[in-house]
Amino acid sequence: MADRAPAFYARRSDWWTVLHPPYTVWHLSYVVIGACLAPHVDVVRLLASVVAFLLAVGVAAHVFDELHGRPLGTAIPDRVLTTVGIVSLAGAVALGVAGVDRVGLVLVPFIVVGPVLVLAYDLELLGGRLHTDVGFALAWGAFPVLTAYVAQADRVRVEAVLAAAAAFGLSWAQRALSTPARLVRRRARSVEGRVVLDDGTTQPVDAAFLIRPLERALRAMSWSMAALAAALAVARLT
Repeated sequence: MADRAPAFYARRSDWWTVLHPPYTVWHLSYVVIGACLAPHVDVVRLLASVVAFLLAVGVAAHVFDELHGRPLGTAIPDRVLTTVGIVSLAGAVALGVAGVDRVGLVLVPFIVVGPVLVLAYDLELLGGRLHTDVGFALAWGAFPVLTAYVAQADRVRVEAVLAAAAAFGLSWAQRALSTPARLVRRRARSVEGRVVLDDGTTQPVDAAFLIRPLERALRAMSWSMAALAAALAVARLT
């Protein structure tokens, strides 16, 4: 199974693969959802939040993850991954710092915590304590919602907490689906077995049988979240 692609969205372009487009769109959707739940939506703040998370999560987190262990097996040199990761994360922080003038000091803790989450999770710092299902759900689910909401409302209110809880649960589900799919795609040498049904017929079990339902769910969830975010943005901005 060595010729199996490392992800369902993998293409010949290493950069396309390493940037995880479906998952990047999914997690940027949390940013839009968090912002659009605020009492008033400022388009400039919304765009800045999306770009900051695109740089921090869509680019920096993903290139640092590839740098740490090469899970996708790309040929991008280490120095290039390192440079892109540092520049992207610095760009995200710079946008956050620029936003303090408009939002206030309430944004500062989020500017500090964001880079810590990226580095600690993807480089498995602190003994990998954050590189868990809970760490993933907090960092890439709840945190974007809360940050984007605060960037709009200058405070945290109950609706933001509830939305963050929903994003936490959805991100946990994402991890629960993607972990076994990655295991089969990237590490399984062979898959053998069968399922015997009540009527005596059998269903062969192979890699595709195991992966297909997991990745169908991941595809559906990623684009569903994008559609929900788009619907909220249209409703609030038009």
